[in-house]
Amino acid sequence: MALRDELLKSIWHAFTALDVDKCGKVSKSQLKVLSHNLCTVMNIPHDPVALEEHFKDDDEGPVSNQGYMPYLNKFILDKVTDNFDRQDFNKMCWTLCSRKNLQQSQLFISNDDAFKIWCIFNFLSEDRYPLIMVTEEIEYFLRKLTDAMGGSWVEERFEDYRLQLNSKQQCLNVWELISLVGSGHFSKGMDRQTLSMGINEVYQELILDVLKQGYMMKKGHKRKNWTERWFMLKPNCISYYVGEDLAEKKGDIVLDGNCSVESIQDKEGKKCLFFVKSSQKSFEISASDKKKKQEWIQAIQNCVSLLRQGRPAPHREARQKRRELRLKQQAEQEELELRMRELQTANEAKQQELENMRKALEEAAAYAADEEKKRLQTQTELQDRYRMDLEREKMVRQQMEEQVAQKSTELEQYLQRVHELEDMYGQLENALEDERRARQDEEAVRKLQARRLLEEEATKRAELEQIHLRQQRAISKTEAEKQELEKERLAKENALQAAMTQLEQLEQERQGALMQYQTVMKKLEDATNNTKTWKHKVAQHEGLLRLIQPGTNTLFTSLEQEFEAD
Repeated sequence: MALRDELLKSIWHAFTALDVDKCGKVSKSQLKVLSHNLCTVMNIPHDPVALEEHFKDDDEGPVSNQGYMPYLNKFILDKVTDNFDRQDFNKMCWTLCSRKNLQQSQLFISNDDAFKIWCIFNFLSEDRYPLIMVTEEIEYFLRKLTDAMGGSWVEERFEDYRLQLNSKQQCLNVWELISLVGSGHFSKGMDRQTLSMGINEVYQELILDVLKQGYMMKKGHKRKNWTERWFMLKPNCISYYVGEDLAEKKGDIVLDGNCSVESIQDKEGKKCLFFVKSSQKSFEISASDKKKKQEWIQAIQNCVSLLRQGRPAPHREARQKRRELRLKQQAEQEELELRMRELQTANEAKQQELENMRKALEEAAAYAADEEKKRLQTQTELQDRYRMDLEREKMVRQQMEEQVAQKSTELEQYLQRVHELEDMYGQLENALEDERRARQDEEAVRKLQARRLLEEEATKRAELEQIHLRQQRAISKTEAEKQELEKERLAKENALQAAMTQLEQLEQERQGALMQYQTVMKKLEDATNNTKTWKHKVAQHEGLLRLIQPGTNTLFTSLEQEFEAD
């Protein structure tokens, strides 16, 4: 268990005792006193200003807004080190909570014994609040106490008490545990002194980590004389005192992973000797008998082995293993309960499914019986109906044969009309083909005329350019030839005038070609109108086509009238 968790349990008792109304709130003045006392016993400088700053927004009434836990962690527990007297700290917290909860007059134990039980409770209780001790830890403590008193464990008595716990809550708080031990229910036949000694022995083992203690002889380092001392073995040291009242401490044998202990031969009239070698000094010790000697050697070797492995004291390790086992069992129990609930749900679903199947089978059987009755009833009706249908079918067959003969005649007339329509479609296609050819001829004529006009214009333009070049060359000749050239120029101008006249004639020819093109377009438009007329007639004749119904003879008559009208 971490130092912080151990301290929090004792502080929780003190804080709960100050919560008079049991509402989770304590006044600021009481918290100031509690904080000052905690800082004093744990050798931490007290800063009252920090407490005022922490609760500055709650000047009236009990502290509740920010809570005491953040202040406790930040200004006290974060600064604490393991350099204070743990017993003084527990005494201070015990004093605050025992005044309110402990009723000494009803107990057969002293206040000091109740304090030791309180410390043992904090050690064995679960790490959740409010603090409780489960049945397993209660049995562990009572067994330890019974062994320390030299009594015998009565399993039946505890089983009866376990049944009482099971009917209530299966756990105890600290005051219920003190009342249980102080009532003498599990120490019948023992006097108060024996009970007190047993509580003290369990307290020393579980709280003070005393693994073994007793009187032995130790050889001095300076005068080399043998002196009887009270030895107390802890996980990291062996302390020795003048007496078992622990009033005067004479020294410590510090243990670490490099320490060793071994048996040595008897000498100087001393028997049952063993040698303890630490990193600082070596000690020769004499036990009262061989059994005690072997027990001390084994206990010291176990401590050295634990130090080498970095493991805690055996009772602390055993407590941790019990907690881990409880957590594992609790997890397994929860998993088992979950599986049982799942199985129960599945079983209920299966039962429901079977019930539904049974009902479905019963309904199916009743339905099958009804269906069989209906089948037998309808079978007779079907036989009668079948005979009537046969007679009706004969009559219908005769009527159908007559209708088929009539429809065959009508079908021949319909096919003849279809052939006539096909001929009309052929004529329409021929008209469309004539229209297409007319468009192609018109396009060819237009392109040919345009090409011829362009070629003639290009030829005349080339001739004009040649004439212009010749005129330029003639200008550059001598002045003597100017008159001759002037005459030639006039001749050329006349030729140019003739060419312009020829161009005008070509323009007139182009206008005539354009009028011819418009005539062709008129013919094309007439052909298009003729095509539309044929399309309209075909559409009218197609609308007259419809499915020939039995007994209808007026279709071809109406079609013949339409064609005669056309």
